[in-house]
Parts: sequence; structure tokens; C-alpha cells
Amino acid sequence: MGDLVGAPVYALDQAALAGFELDYCVDGVRRRELLQTGWDVRFEAVEPVREFTWHKYGRGFAGWYYSVTMRDHVGYESWLERDRLVLLDRDPQVTAVASQPFWLHWYDGGRKRRHAPDYFVRLADGRARVVDVRAEDDMDEETRESFAATECACQAVGWEFSWAGRPDPVFMANVRWLARYRRTRCGRPADVVDRLVEVFREPKGLWEGAGLVGDRLQVLPVLFHLLWSGVLGMDLVGSLMQTDSLVWTEGIG
Repeated sequence: MGDLVGAPVYALDQAALAGFELDYCVDGVRRRELLQTGWDVRFEAVEPVREFTWHKYGRGFAGWYYSVTMRDHVGYESWLERDRLVLLDRDPQVTAVASQPFWLHWYDGGRKRRHAPDYFVRLADGRARVVDVRAEDDMDEETRESFAATECACQAVGWEFSWAGRPDPVFMANVRWLARYRRTRCGRPADVVDRLVEVFREPKGLWEGAGLVGDRLQVLPVLFHLLWSGVLGMDLVGSLMQTDSLVWTEGIG
């Protein structure tokens, strides 16, 4: 995460509300309206405003990630955006995610501008969050200005704004591994889940604990699913996951 030092400051008042427009697509119909009249659209359910395309010699790397939160594919335009999707998918507070949800239009005093945020996120308590993903060393002045304008628009209507940079590499490598086991089918059978929760009430090594439950070929996918979902805990930041990595049952003690 970073701050937008050096970016212009926009006034948070009715003029700010009237100074932004939203351009979005619902059921194949393109719409454009003022932010002050369109902010309550369910942007977590809109269609992307631009296609996710991949070019052989381009800088980006677009694709589709299957989100267990959405039970559907969500688009991304870079590996960094894909990683952020994985983290959003694992966050229990996130109930919905839409990629490239709208174009935000505004006039900066010299020219017309527009920006499409990377994600619109709906949280469990109803709050909305707009997320832009960009590595700090890949930020230029125009990007900072776009993010600052987007943050201003979000604040004017009560949305959160988040600029997400590169995640910790060790943490992200571990979460990517666990994401392979994110689907609910990996959390079965129920008796294996129950035994894993019981075995790891006393923290112990991953390999040791799995062996105490049964055949590791059957047990490990369930164990990884429980680590993904947060039922079991592990230090995902200190080092890459190993057979002797300590695992424990969350909420016990």
C-alpha cells in the first residue's frame, strides 16, 4: 500500500459529486450518468467495461480467475491483479468482486480524463470498496492523478478506496499454493475435517498431523483447504510452506 504524495487534492463537496460521471454496463446496456445519481448501482454485478485481451508482445497478462466467492470467473489484466484477486477471494469479509466495473470520467481543469478502477468489492457489512492495483515502482504522475481523483470520487459517496501494490512475496507464494485447494470439494469428507481440527488443537508439523489423521493423499487436500479458509492457521509470512511447518486450529486456546 502507498500514499498518493504529490497528487492533486480535489474538493469533497457537491461540486466533487457533480464533477464525476460513471460509465458502466448492465445486461449488455451501456449507461452513463452523474456519480451523484449512479453511485448506488450494484457495481459488484456489472459487466467489465473493457475486454481482457492478451497481446504477444504486450506488457500485461490478462486472464480469468475462478473465484469461489463469486462462483464464477473474474477477469484480470496482470499477474499482480491476479494475485490481488486471490487475496480478495480468501478474505472472509469480501462477498462479491467485479473487475473493471466502470469508467470514471472527470475534467481536471485542462482536459477530460477517465479511469477504470481494477475492482469493485462488496463487503459483508454492505460497505463498498474500489481497488486499484499497481506496483509502487510502476507509478507515474498520470497514474497518481487518476488514483487521487478516484479516491476523491469514492470519498464523496462513502466508498472506500484502496491502492494495492505488490504483496509480500513469501506470503503470496504460500497463498497461491493454498488457492489450488480453494474449491469446496477439497473440504470433504467431513470426518477428515473433524479429525484435522481435533489433531491440530495442539500445534504440530503439517506432515506429522496429516499422518495422524490418515492416508496423506486423502488428508492433505483437506488440510490445505482448511488453511485456505482459515479454519486452520499457519505462519504464511515467515517462510515457504514445508512439511514441518507448524499448523494449529484457529480460535482454540
